[in-house]
Amino acid sequence: MTEERVRVREVRVLSNDWYVLRKTTFDYRRRDGTWQTLSRETYDRGNGAAILPYDRSRGTVLLTRQFRYLAYVNGHPEPLVEAIAGLLDERSPEEAIRHEAEEAGCRVAQPRRVFEAFMSPGSVTERLVFFVAEYSAGDRVAAGGGRARRGRGHRGAGADARRGAGDGRERRDRRREDDHATPIREAAPAGGLTIPPSQLGCA
Repeated sequence: MTEERVRVREVRVLSNDWYVLRKTTFDYRRRDGTWQTLSRETYDRGNGAAILPYDRSRGTVLLTRQFRYLAYVNGHPEPLVEAIAGLLDERSPEEAIRHEAEEAGCRVAQPRRVFEAFMSPGSVTERLVFFVAEYSAGDRVAAGGGRARRGRGHRGAGADARRGAGDGRERRDRRREDDHATPIREAAPAGGLTIPPSQLGCA
């Protein structure tokens, strides 16, 4: 039997607007066996998935570029370069990421799950499933665009994984600001492909 480590005392909903912000008071059992009363705020926005499509023949990966207000208020006014990502919204991770990739203008037939991670476990409950998938020029099914109802302002960014030079193509404005995607410094999806941090503006 697993030893009891947490006893929840109280859960209060502080906000239930876009997503749910709760404040929880609980007792935590320390390693020495003593109990400590703690309080934490948790922001629940559901779980998500992210994918890095890569073209092995051309040595490129497909990323997105989008405005993030939270980055803006913290001193980064430029759009962030990110992996394609979105919330599960009661779908399986595989179903969700296929949809997100196609919405970004790329069809992926066989996304391969590589790992899962909590993105900001100090305050956000979200668990993200990460995928990689091969794509080719023929899999670029659309210019992207996203769902206007979610307020997405999103552009595609094809990065050359061998030379560190973008391919110069940008999709039309895609209004996307709410969904979570992980800004990446370097990616090695397969075959040793890497993206220099300077190409992603993260150096």
